[in-house]
Amino acid sequence: MGKTKGPYNCEFPKGTTVCIASRDFLEKFQRDWQYHHKLTSEQLDHHGQIAVVERASVYHGGDELYELEGIPGIWHEHCLNAVDEKKSP
Repeated sequence: MGKTKGPYNCEFPKGTTVCIASRDFLEKFQRDWQYHHKLTSEQLDHHGQIAVVERASVYHGGDELYELEGIPGIWHEHCLNAVDEKKSP
């Protein structure tokens, strides 16, 4: 939580382009995450996809949660990476 901006300050505001983590990472996160909003099997199929943040929120305790345009589910900050838009096609 709060990779660079600290708790309660979303890393990826609405409109930010992000990349969903690798399938290996998502599977490990799905196995290991013990708390709220566990990843679903359907979400694993979206590994590596580029998406735009539709909604950003913060769960009690500071965990950042995201909804992505056109991609189902609630996504944890840990499962997303920033996209350098200068390098994107």
